[in-house]
Amino acid sequence: PRRSPFRRPPRPPLRDPRPPVPPPRPCGLPVAAMGQKCCAESAKHEEQVIAAATSDGQVLAHAPSAPALPTLFAAGPPDAGKAAATPALAYHEGPTPGKFDIVATKAMNTQQDLSLAYSPGVAEPCLAIQASPEDAYRYTNKGNMVACISNGTAVLGLGDIGALASKPVMEGKSVLFKKFAGVNCVDLCVDCPDKEEFVRTVKHLAPSFGGINLEDIKGPDCFFVEEQLKAIMPIPVFHDDQHGTAIVCLAGLINAIEISGKAIGDIKIVCNGAGAAGIACMKLIQGFGARPEKCVVCDTNGVIYRGRKKGMNAFKESLATASVRKDTTLEEACVGADVLIGVSKAGAFTEGCMRALAKNPVIFAMANPEPEIRPELAKKIRPDCIIATGRSDYPNQINNVMCFPFLFRAALDCRASQINEDMKMAAAKALADLSRRPVPDAVRRAMPGRDFAFGRDYVIPTPFDPRLIEVLPAAVARAAAESGVAQRPIQDYEGYAKACARLVA
Repeated sequence: PRRSPFRRPPRPPLRDPRPPVPPPRPCGLPVAAMGQKCCAESAKHEEQVIAAATSDGQVLAHAPSAPALPTLFAAGPPDAGKAAATPALAYHEGPTPGKFDIVATKAMNTQQDLSLAYSPGVAEPCLAIQASPEDAYRYTNKGNMVACISNGTAVLGLGDIGALASKPVMEGKSVLFKKFAGVNCVDLCVDCPDKEEFVRTVKHLAPSFGGINLEDIKGPDCFFVEEQLKAIMPIPVFHDDQHGTAIVCLAGLINAIEISGKAIGDIKIVCNGAGAAGIACMKLIQGFGARPEKCVVCDTNGVIYRGRKKGMNAFKESLATASVRKDTTLEEACVGADVLIGVSKAGAFTEGCMRALAKNPVIFAMANPEPEIRPELAKKIRPDCIIATGRSDYPNQINNVMCFPFLFRAALDCRASQINEDMKMAAAKALADLSRRPVPDAVRRAMPGRDFAFGRDYVIPTPFDPRLIEVLPAAVARAAAESGVAQRPIQDYEGYAKACARLVA
């Protein structure tokens, strides 16, 4: 028989929905066979991977040169049609690209369901909201919905990579809101590097969301953007890179200075890094009781002092010290300092800085993925120090995830008009207090081999502490009510804490 000239082209081969199998570890065992624990060779390999992926490799506390082994980061996108080149790419690619989906909360199985979800039934809540805008919280998901918004101008340690390239980070932030506090969140990556145009874009989004989480916006633009949006929008606006870091930093510092036998009003504090996080940290620490004349902030040009001309802006001027009158280096500023905070870059804390610090110093080296100094090197130089980093593979991790989901949980539930300083301070104090309580077994199971007794290696809780969802939202909601920004104050805080725990049970 004659073949039809309209034959269908051959179908492409079906794609295997399963994610690629991660490469074997140096010991030869596949990841699945190793379970949660890593062998010593694997741990050493991962350190080499991190060292290889860091541009400032020479400051990695004598980390060895990494061989040509699979890394967490690839040099570029994988070739079309090939399996993802790294475990991180494989995780994001399969079985479904991205990190979250949208699921209906109402039945959608019958014609009746459809007529209620959409036309004609949907007209009734529309008219109700038109008559009473507050009913948007009654009939829509606005009251439990946050937007995580970025323009991609300062993404993690990657810099200005653009809005589209920032999307994996914003998706990740969105799922953390849901995982830890039951808050729905969508990522909005706005292709708008101009700060004023960005504000004009975001200010129109209030009808859809109960709150706005700003993320990865370069400084000093981030200060302008947050200030403008807070003044314009009727819902809470929060820049996590500033305030989330500051809250967790202060919580750890409250405990660390107590363990070191010092008082907040007496200590000298040096902060290296005058970007979003550094300025916010110092302002919140001063709000807790640190004396401004004993606080010194440094940037790439050294100490920020009154009258300095180079590299200044209004936000740096607000923290300029009067105790220094000439150009001064970080190492010189560290002389006699009780606390050294880093929100800067890998290797910024030299041996000279360490030796210049006062007795029993507190060091928070929070640069990611590589801190200003590794804990093992800091303790070798200063055995009397208490050190925290932003990394999960060391004790005392300063991690924003212990803050922002719970802060927004409270702000949404009490219908706060803003997230103010009282709410931030309440979160920091509640987080600090939680470290002093006995740790539940769930934390020990999640992080085996760690000592969770309040002390030098445990000044801050871990993100896996199930009590965070009970303790922090209640404390923040109470502060919102007492400071007058809660439009629907919580009436039963004990019951509210239990209800929050059920959200993520």
